[in-house]
Amino acid sequence: MPSPLDERLRARYAELSPQERRVADFILDHYDDLISYNSAELARLSGASKPTVSRLFKRLGYSGYKALRDELRALRQSGVPLVDARTLADGDTLPARHYQQELANLNRCLAGLDAARLGEAAAALATAGQVLIVGQRNAYPVALHLRQQLIQARGRVRLAPQPGQTLAEELVDLTPDDVVVVVAFRRRPRLIAPLLKSLKQRQVPVLLLCEPEARALTSLARWPFPVPLDSLSAFDSYAAAMSLASLLANAVLHQSLAAGRRRIHDITGLYDDLDELEKPSP
Repeated sequence: MPSPLDERLRARYAELSPQERRVADFILDHYDDLISYNSAELARLSGASKPTVSRLFKRLGYSGYKALRDELRALRQSGVPLVDARTLADGDTLPARHYQQELANLNRCLAGLDAARLGEAAAALATAGQVLIVGQRNAYPVALHLRQQLIQARGRVRLAPQPGQTLAEELVDLTPDDVVVVVAFRRRPRLIAPLLKSLKQRQVPVLLLCEPEARALTSLARWPFPVPLDSLSAFDSYAAAMSLASLLANAVLHQSLAAGRRRIHDITGLYDDLDELEKPSP
């Protein structure tokens, strides 16, 4: 794999002309912002000419500045946090832009949702012998939230792996009558693909939540649900993923509404018996 731009610059810095060093210094000081600049802006901001910028990137092994931006976009799509430093337009605000991006993610997620697939997945989750939810790294909060919602609608819902533990012990007893929910977003652990392949080979049905670009994984799941993670800047957004988790849990509850209501009633009674939750103000 080629060295990242900053490593290439440092390795060849002594060979650069004074004008190229000016561009290099600007890049090293604003590395996370490069994805938001074009070559003309980079030349203007660094105080160099466009030919100088072009020569520098060719010297570093790029066909041009566009090739570098493509490389940075690929890194961003893989989950590497890269800052988008574009300034706000007149009258725009950061919260307003954030709202628009979140709304776009939610619209894209729900507009592309197959209602029949959702219903089939919800029915399977409601009737499975057990439900195992797997989520690690940035997928863990979504997996934990989904488990907390599902456990109120039905029993035998587990989260794996437990802290400091491995997965094999959690998987060994699974059968085709169970369902595994795999929440796996970009920069996921290496074990996700082998896990999905193993479950498919053992005919254990899988519901998968992942980003839309993870096409290599979706074919390994019975019910894949792509979730957009786009954000304004460096860090992915999981608002649409949380919304989808809520939708799934509610759909499961409505599959067995009478039994689910009894379970929720019993859980509420235990809250009171154990005095676990703060009482609402009168």
